[in-house]
Amino acid sequence: MRAFLFCGGILYRRCRSVRLGAVALGWAAVAHSAEQSFSSGNHRVALIELFSSEGCSSCPPAERWLGELRSAPGLWRDFVPVAFHVDYWNRLGWPDRFSTREFTERQYAWAKSAGSASVYTPCFVRDGAEWRPQNGPLAPGGVAGVLNLVVGDDGVCRVEFYPGDREASLDVHVAVLGGGFLSNVTAGENRGAKLPQEFVALALVDHALAAGAATHRAEFPLPQAQITDAARRAVVAWVTRRGELSPLQAVGGWLK
Repeated sequence: MRAFLFCGGILYRRCRSVRLGAVALGWAAVAHSAEQSFSSGNHRVALIELFSSEGCSSCPPAERWLGELRSAPGLWRDFVPVAFHVDYWNRLGWPDRFSTREFTERQYAWAKSAGSASVYTPCFVRDGAEWRPQNGPLAPGGVAGVLNLVVGDDGVCRVEFYPGDREASLDVHVAVLGGGFLSNVTAGENRGAKLPQEFVALALVDHALAAGAATHRAEFPLPQAQITDAARRAVVAWVTRRGELSPLQAVGGWLK
């Protein structure tokens, strides 16, 4: 079986690899004037993940493609894009400031779940499956239950998921994204390049959802990003079964 995370050979010049060793919101009655609410609706919203690095010369075309989704009509309604910057190419001379070991480990986990010994950049995953942007729709459709996310003016996230079918143990994952970056790369494989970046994951938290009769809920602080110079910010959330990586539903939107 080939690597679960793959490189779009048609879209990109070359690849690099590393071996591995509608439902109402329950809080409407106490809504705050400055809070922001996001709802997936009952249709499936696709989670599009890009594993990338500013230190890899194969990644800029993938990053540009992802950035162009900012003007796509289905953004947030049909799909949620997230760029996870990995840190294993930092050794080539350019320390990608968006990269973290946490995001690298996430990519390792994807590869391991498919029995692969390799990870690649740039690599796309759509709803837990390998995917090439040129080979299929951004949003495959279907019904997935309703995921609601409220970000209060107190900085607290409130999540509700109505799965439709009975689910036992679920987790929610919330990421703050940044966009409008322009990196002036002065070393490594992309030396001399100016790289625009959109939908970059700046902070990520995972929390268990408490199961109720028809809904699963959680409440926790919005994750705080250490990088604060984003021209625009967004928040995204997705729900998984406990211990799994594939999302059941996703939601997202721009933060004011």
